[in-house]
Amino acid sequence: MDNSVKKLISEYSLRIGDTSLILGQRLGEWCGHGPIIEEDIALTNIALDLVGQSRAFLTYAGELLEIKKSEDELAFFRDEREYRNSILAEQPNGDFAQTILRQLFICTFQFYFFDRLKKSKDATFSALAEKSHKETAYHLRHCTEWTYRLGDSTQESREKMLKAVEELWRYTGDLFSTDETDKVLLAAGIAVDLSEVKKEWEKKINEVFTRATLPVPTEVFMITGGIKGKHTEYLGHLLAEMQILPRSYPGAEW
Repeated sequence: MDNSVKKLISEYSLRIGDTSLILGQRLGEWCGHGPIIEEDIALTNIALDLVGQSRAFLTYAGELLEIKKSEDELAFFRDEREYRNSILAEQPNGDFAQTILRQLFICTFQFYFFDRLKKSKDATFSALAEKSHKETAYHLRHCTEWTYRLGDSTQESREKMLKAVEELWRYTGDLFSTDETDKVLLAAGIAVDLSEVKKEWEKKINEVFTRATLPVPTEVFMITGGIKGKHTEYLGHLLAEMQILPRSYPGAEW
């Protein structure tokens, strides 16, 4: 494989792995703090699935670098501007409604993204997508049911969901940001056409919002830049907590 292509595939794999890593870290913050014990366990299990996905994609990204790196090196020893995750994933948990809505937006994207990545001409991407898609199907079902319950339930839960929509919708456009990396890999049959994923995402979100009696925002300015390493203030705080141990004791084994 040509080195220039390896570099692009590594970058693409980083984007996938970083979003799962950061979202997994966010959900892990709910461990011991869930509104009910079943949900505490459910969110923790989803977080573990996401970290598992991240390990796989970051491992692949590291193997393709000119100077190879492990998944731990990529997860714990990069600075904020080197991360390629979706900006939406790094947003704070807020209350339970905001966590569920953030999950709905990202899981819906991942579900259709992995379904298409299964057809990638890159054998590793195809295999990883096959496993990830099965996990994401459960994640999507979980947050969809909660969106129905919170959106079309009590006055308080509805108000919190409306507030979450107002807060998070502006970051959804970042899920579909593309650049030259996408263009080259898409032409090679390796990457996913995000314009097609966006159509499926919008259709699903509209269906869920309609049943949950939530309005779909229109004409909202989108905040983007994740794939270019441009992030909100929240990522730096998250990384400081996530990286403190490995950076304090590099090379330590447990």
